[in-house]
Amino acid sequence: MGQNLARNIARHGFPVAVHNRSESRTKQLIERYGDEGDFTPAYSLEEFVGALDRPRRILIMVKAGPPVDAVIDELVPLLEAGDIIMDGGNSHFEDTRRRGAALAERGIHFLGVGISGGEEGALHGPSMMPGGPREAYDAVAPILTTIAAQVDGTPCCAYIGPDGAGHYVKMAHNGIEYADMQLIAEAYDLLTHTAGLSAPEIARVFEQWNEGDLESFLIEITSKVLAHIDAETGRPLVEVVLDQAEQKGTGRWTAQSALELGVPLTAITEAVYARALSARKEQRVEASKILPGPPSTAAGADVVDAVRDALYASKVIAYAQGFEQINAASDEYGWGVDPGTLATIWRGGCIIRARFLDRIKDAFQRDPDLANLLLDTYFRDAIAGGQDAWRMVVRTAVELGVPTPAFSSALAYYDGFRRERLPASVIQALRDYFGAHTYRRVDRPGDYHTLWSEDGREIRVDAAE
Repeated sequence: MGQNLARNIARHGFPVAVHNRSESRTKQLIERYGDEGDFTPAYSLEEFVGALDRPRRILIMVKAGPPVDAVIDELVPLLEAGDIIMDGGNSHFEDTRRRGAALAERGIHFLGVGISGGEEGALHGPSMMPGGPREAYDAVAPILTTIAAQVDGTPCCAYIGPDGAGHYVKMAHNGIEYADMQLIAEAYDLLTHTAGLSAPEIARVFEQWNEGDLESFLIEITSKVLAHIDAETGRPLVEVVLDQAEQKGTGRWTAQSALELGVPLTAITEAVYARALSARKEQRVEASKILPGPPSTAAGADVVDAVRDALYASKVIAYAQGFEQINAASDEYGWGVDPGTLATIWRGGCIIRARFLDRIKDAFQRDPDLANLLLDTYFRDAIAGGQDAWRMVVRTAVELGVPTPAFSSALAYYDGFRRERLPASVIQALRDYFGAHTYRRVDRPGDYHTLWSEDGREIRVDAAE
């Protein structure tokens, strides 16, 4: 991605100095793509920094974690106050906050820039989520907004907020991506085991879905993945690929942050757990030999349209939860993130780009303070129209033993969210029984504790105590 971002910048007329710790990589870039723009190769960091105009604007594209700190530590002695360092990797937002604070003491600006789109997006226009000091963003905005994807004349890049806001939003974006892919995988599994369709047939289904409300980059490439035939075996490639989904950590970070913020991020978290379960391949193979399931493994019914509606409804839930988490983090850290802006810049360049995001953008235009997408009229009506099919799909999956953790958890969240009263009253009463944690009543204010093991008397507890 770093190489392609450099090419993207150069193609748009900006001079670019490039450096890689491997001298051969730098030479290779110049030999292959040197005629695409004004490149200055640098074979040491000193040479690299010396080639830059002041204030220097440096974009780091290395693996998240210690490598980022290592590069920063090497750069700082060569820089001056007012210079700008940008981290374009998938760094944890707390690391970005730490680095920004440390560099600020030296007068150096630090931007955590979330970048989505993969290698292709980096070259042709990614979605970019920069966070950090506003003055630093303003200094690099002419470059970033120019190289970003453009939708309806609007760049898919905007200032997200101070501190670690940019990398947090990118983390949440990746969490939504986890859920999106898990839902797609479950849809494939359902169509295989309930409708009895082959991978090439399901590819055509996804191709048709991509012409409607589900139109998105991930739906589009799913049709291509499922249609691909393995040259060696003659089988659909997806049937040859080992069923172990790897992960680099952003989905797990998203789930962990949601727990800390108290946000019910069920669809995304289930997607993370599903990857973890897929990694237990040897255990699953052994379990498949000894654990019984339902007697039937095929419905013999056409459920294609129902799966489509269930996929759309579950997708709404995943995005609703993701945006709620971003809002919660923004409030917690004082970032002032605008959710409508996120929907706008995610419409192009990024992995989760979709027609769907225009609907989200419109929802936040109607109500900038919208607490949850499910409270918007469009999404309310969309789920109302599809929930019968959604419930039928989940019920069928349960009956046939087809695991649908993301579909099922999304539906459970929806049913919980729409309930005026939940059984949490039982939980709170139990907590008061064994731990005197108190409870509140629905008929009068205050905190109360019941003397369960004595005479059952109820006593009001001063919250200050």
